[in-house]
Amino acid sequence: MDTLQTILERRSVRTYKKEPIPAEQLQQILEAGRQAPSAANRQPWHFVVVGDAAQKQRVAQACNNQMWMADAAYILVAVGLPEVSNKWYKVDVAIALENMVLAAKGLGYGTCWIGAFSPEAVAQAVGLPEGAEVVACTPLGVPDSAPPARQRKEWNEVFSLDSYGKALDL
Repeated sequence: MDTLQTILERRSVRTYKKEPIPAEQLQQILEAGRQAPSAANRQPWHFVVVGDAAQKQRVAQACNNQMWMADAAYILVAVGLPEVSNKWYKVDVAIALENMVLAAKGLGYGTCWIGAFSPEAVAQAVGLPEGAEVVACTPLGVPDSAPPARQRKEWNEVFSLDSYGKALDL
């Protein structure tokens, strides 16, 4: 799938078929995250790939009881390492996770960026070491729905030319 097409067609998927993802494709998705840029190439991240059914239930529960997440083949827990890059670790982890989200879409899989969770409960569920911080989570699996596009803000609400509020007319 073309990169721009992938970006334009990506949706937040909240229903999944209980089907596996082949190891080769999972590896491609994870590699997309590993190859992400980061400040000073510090790579202040770690990703816990949760595939065990009971473990997925624990993580979904820690994500404000969004139990539908556990139907996906995996839940990715994106972890920041502030001791590696204290100022930029959250941004760097978000970039890497978005790479994985887009790679997943390009391969026909669904994801849903999860920001509603108890950091402490997710950290405990996946056994994070002291100092590691959960930045976000996403289920990863075969979509069981094709959500429609949601409304986006108008062009002039999002972009300016040279200074804030000056129209960018293309």
